[in-house]
Amino acid sequence: MNSDVCNWSAPPESPELCGQEVHVWLANLDLTPDRRADLNATLSPDEAEKASRFYFEKDRSHYIAGRGFLRAILSRYIELPARNLAFTYNPFGKPALADGLTKSDLSFNVSHSHGLGLYAFCQGRAIGADIEQIRPDFAIDSIAEAFFSPREVAMLRNLPDEQRPRGFFNCWTRKEAYIKARGEGLSHPLDKFAVSLAPGEHPTILWSEDPLDAPRWSMRSLDPNPDYAAAVVLDGPCSQIRCWRWDP
Repeated sequence: MNSDVCNWSAPPESPELCGQEVHVWLANLDLTPDRRADLNATLSPDEAEKASRFYFEKDRSHYIAGRGFLRAILSRYIELPARNLAFTYNPFGKPALADGLTKSDLSFNVSHSHGLGLYAFCQGRAIGADIEQIRPDFAIDSIAEAFFSPREVAMLRNLPDEQRPRGFFNCWTRKEAYIKARGEGLSHPLDKFAVSLAPGEHPTILWSEDPLDAPRWSMRSLDPNPDYAAAVVLDGPCSQIRCWRWDP
């Protein structure tokens, strides 16, 4: 997977994953009340109960949109009503379709940040996705020193000041996508591997404590919006990536 700008086009009604393809969907999570009510009606009882626990209405609305859109997109792949879908979760919270819902071995991962949702799909392999809003006022140095590898901290410090926010969030999204693809979440220490981070640089895992692990993963840096960074990591090669904007 190389780094380039996706053409975020309108999606097909019935998308089909072929071979080593990856599909990525981008969605605006800010909804009208009517649209939020429609999506809320597709949620499972446990999802609806979780939505009700959010204190702020905006957070509750974004959660409903995020889960509702995931169900709506998945229903296009497996041709089942969105409300009929069920999920299982690994010990670290990574979701998958419940057994018996699909014969296609569909894998997916989801990420949300400040009103945008990112959904990544592939066939029969582990995949991870992450999206983050780029915040120049973020405590870049202290966060990097606490969580990044020494090599990444040094690379970040060597960037020009105007490139450091983008470099930081390039690094963060690539690392998050990788540990999500592994299915381990933050139980996998972020300082035990290093990724490229400079703007325009080929996205890749540069170093890992396990030298046999890094070569098996493909990494893609996406451009969903000038104010956001995003990445997808896949177990194995990718022949093509298709990017769609979900706007029902």
